[in-house]
Amino acid sequence: MVTLSIDGAARGNPGPAGYGIAAEADGETLEAWGYIGEQTNNVAEYCALLAALNLARKKGWSRLRVRSDSQLLVRQIEGSYKVKNEGLRPLHGRARALISRLEAFAIEHVPRAQNKAADKLANRAVDERSSQPKGINPILAKGS
Repeated sequence: MVTLSIDGAARGNPGPAGYGIAAEADGETLEAWGYIGEQTNNVAEYCALLAALNLARKKGWSRLRVRSDSQLLVRQIEGSYKVKNEGLRPLHGRARALISRLEAFAIEHVPRAQNKAADKLANRAVDERSSQPKGINPILAKGS
């Protein structure tokens, strides 16, 4: 099972936003981040999840454990919270569709202090207005 720590960041909410992913696979750490423009923090959190799922697909990982400090995201993906925000519904739908294709998936809420690596990468994306690696950016919903 591959562990992916994810985080989204938005300065101003909405404001300049990005996501970060720190993946642990086969004893190695892989880092990814992406700048997503002017978005809310919740959209940035969903973009982190979508980018992580896209990265997993590209790497051929089918068994994932995702760790996030966003209680809203985790509870919505688990199904214990409804997705009330219209802008988040398409992102939630895309995430659920990608998750359904996996062999195994688990998501867990972690305290912010245990998510520092992903947080650092999300802030790097915003600071540098950059993405790395290319090609894993999520598709954003309009009106989010």
